[in-house]
Amino acid sequence: MGRGNDELWYKDAVFYELYVRAFCDSDDDGKGDFQGLIRKLDYVQELGVDCIWLLPIYASPLRDDGYDVADFYSLHPDYGTLQDFQALLAEAHRRGLRIVTDLVMNHTSDQHPWFVESRSSKTSPKRDYYVWSATDHKYRDARIIFLDTEESNWAYDRISGEYYWHRFFSHQPDLNLDNPAVQQAMLDVMAYWLDMGIDGFRADAVPYLYEREGTNCENLPETHAYLKRVRRFLDQRYKGRVLLAEANQWPEDVRSYFGAGDEFHMAFHFPVMPRLYLALKRQDRSPIVEIMKRTPAIPESCQWCTFLRNHDELTLEMVTPQERAFMWDAYAPQPEMRLNLGIRRRLAPLLDNDRRKIELLNSMLFTLPGSPVIYYGDEIGMGDNVALPDRNGVRTPMQWSDEPYAGFCDQAVPSTYTPVIDDPAYGYRRVNVEAQARDGGSLLNLMRHLIRCRKQHQALGCGSCEFLESANRTVLTHLRCHGGEDILVLHNLSAATQSVTLDLQDWAGVVPIDIPSGSTFPPISGRVYELKLAPYQYLWLLLEGPPR
Repeated sequence: MGRGNDELWYKDAVFYELYVRAFCDSDDDGKGDFQGLIRKLDYVQELGVDCIWLLPIYASPLRDDGYDVADFYSLHPDYGTLQDFQALLAEAHRRGLRIVTDLVMNHTSDQHPWFVESRSSKTSPKRDYYVWSATDHKYRDARIIFLDTEESNWAYDRISGEYYWHRFFSHQPDLNLDNPAVQQAMLDVMAYWLDMGIDGFRADAVPYLYEREGTNCENLPETHAYLKRVRRFLDQRYKGRVLLAEANQWPEDVRSYFGAGDEFHMAFHFPVMPRLYLALKRQDRSPIVEIMKRTPAIPESCQWCTFLRNHDELTLEMVTPQERAFMWDAYAPQPEMRLNLGIRRRLAPLLDNDRRKIELLNSMLFTLPGSPVIYYGDEIGMGDNVALPDRNGVRTPMQWSDEPYAGFCDQAVPSTYTPVIDDPAYGYRRVNVEAQARDGGSLLNLMRHLIRCRKQHQALGCGSCEFLESANRTVLTHLRCHGGEDILVLHNLSAATQSVTLDLQDWAGVVPIDIPSGSTFPPISGRVYELKLAPYQYLWLLLEGPPR
């Protein structure tokens, strides 16, 4: 697949996020594993994606699904051996698929040997691997992220008689990146996995790496200085690999994580995600247009990552309090659907299992700027289980067939790691890969088709983006252009037929062709061009004609 030859491969790539535990169980212990994933690589390849993003695979007590790392150099035994993981890399690369894994730089599990030694004595060589204090009064301006479970960012440790700092769960003490030994330790961890052949890292929670008194302990200069060192390390030794930042911040704050093209290659665009849902519910394009216009330009070598859902709650941190209240009322009317400052629901239930809305949001994902990330199971419209605690309700077993356990396991097992969805609307007997693969009109086959269409037109991956004005605010209209290719994209955000009038005189004489359907539209002539869209309809109009 020429890995490393095209160092900008990520700019128009499609990513597929999956949880190994949830994907496929090869040894019938009720837990997914590497060998199970290998079995399903053909499916992932046929979906049309370019890169798999694996949630944490390291040794862990799994109090936070692996983000509580107990050993950066060991794999969780449930997933298999090191040889199994190496086989996964080889089989993925043979199919032209890349693999990136999570890198948790901010914290470890309290069971990590570093922390066990750190808390054992105030004179321990590992004491300064973590952030300790005699009081819990430092860094008072830092917000608490896990509002539902944590009352403070400090936890008292009875063993050592001091407090340790944690931005997330209290069983996840933060590493002290001010310590040069910790800085080097994380580079060593990166080298270990990169030498094995992974294609990069999704770096977790990067805004919180450093603490300084009198600040909110986010996005600090020291953080960026270290991340630039991480990038230099990668560039010097591992060409063609990628660093993806998880920074749930406003666009102008995330911009700094790209640096001058010398920090992260990619960063998630968190603020645009809730505004897709907000615009749909309000039937008004304004939230999307406003946040995209607020988004600063990034270096030519960099790219945003966009998504509709992921393994966490649908975060509402980057919206106003009024917008958050509206979103909760509209999409999470029951208290158990909410978590921290977000909504713990999957895509299909959020959209009332309305195929038109599901298609519409995926169309926006594939046509707005950025490399899209699909969360496993959303391509078939999987549901959630809000009766499960924390974020577990959106991390249930993949539904492969209508066989027992949804085909996740081959044989009867006492139980799976968490129950398979088995309700009337989203249960595995009704929603599964096998049935949808046979149905030419299924959501799965539609997703495969849209991904193919996107990959055939580089303007949708790397093109410029211009939002076009029209009097009808229920229609989102934007133009993607690259290398002489112009694509006009329209989305009807309402449940009613809508008309939109545009000035397309620059394309006079062109016959627009809708890329997904192949339908042609009347030739463009003069200043006024009117289009009519059915409820929740979307169009990707290729404007082929004389060069402008």
